[in-house]
Amino acid sequence: MTVVEPFGLSVRDQALEADVRTGLSAVEAGLLDATKSEVPFITEAAQHLVRAGGKRFRPLLVMLAAQFGDPYAPGIVPSAVVVELTHLATLYHDDVMDEADVRRGVDSANTRWGNSVAVLTGDFLFARASHILADLGPEAVRIQAEAFERLVTGQILETAGPRDGRDPVDHYLDVMAGKTGSLVAVSVRFGAMMSGAEDRVVDTLTQYGERLGVAFQLADDVLDIASDSHESGKTPGTDLREGVPTLPVLRLRAMADADGRPEDIELVALLESDLTDDDRHAEALRRLREHPALEQARKDTVRYAQEARAMLAPLPDCSAKAALEELCDAVVHRAG
Repeated sequence: MTVVEPFGLSVRDQALEADVRTGLSAVEAGLLDATKSEVPFITEAAQHLVRAGGKRFRPLLVMLAAQFGDPYAPGIVPSAVVVELTHLATLYHDDVMDEADVRRGVDSANTRWGNSVAVLTGDFLFARASHILADLGPEAVRIQAEAFERLVTGQILETAGPRDGRDPVDHYLDVMAGKTGSLVAVSVRFGAMMSGAEDRVVDTLTQYGERLGVAFQLADDVLDIASDSHESGKTPGTDLREGVPTLPVLRLRAMADADGRPEDIELVALLESDLTDDDRHAEALRRLREHPALEQARKDTVRYAQEARAMLAPLPDCSAKAALEELCDAVVHRAG
């Protein structure tokens, strides 16, 4: 048994391990090639997060899904580069919106070069992803366009908040399905589709990816509260500081509304106060880490991961299926 990053994924099949390692290595080279520009400064900014590393979660999913067809088909690596470039582009934009200082253990692009450069670099990466995508055919372009529309819609809905009468938790889970689930679903869809897998397999893996993507984002919500910057690669409590209501906060609010416990109401008031003050922010983070709402958010993460695993049941037993199942466990482990 050997281990393949990300998440320390255990692979018991040497052929699968070799395919995944070779594929991810080719994706890494493709990312560096796609982020080169004739303007050295653009290359530096565009490769900033590429060189910072990362889990390469989405390319890994492309490689594993491709095992259900021809894993050496020519469209697999380029499609993996497309989904990772798209993901990286959203990180540049997210850090501007969140005013984040750290990303993947290094200064965020907006901290180093300012918001304008960060936004335009994200746009540059979207453009490069589109250029690669054009060579993969009109169906791939349509799929990516639909996913990107869902991603942006999710971001807008998160900013706008739930409409009157809508349960905030349900609204948030829909937002996560758009913001994160859509691109993760495309990752396994591209891998299976480009490999020539049967349509039913493509559909099954797409549904798996949607649920896994939500679980992955919910695990990030938990990590934002529960981890330190060394573990997560970004500043803890960033969403708290910016007033972004992630799932632990929404669960806390629901508990405060339902039970009316004074300590819950007091904590909600603290979270809604000015958390740009470091001491107030640290106090809010400490108290939320100790609150049952964080454990409830962990349970939500587990539920989506279990749903993702269940979606794989119709697929034939093989090493790739086992690896996809293990990814569900890895996502849960990230949430503690």
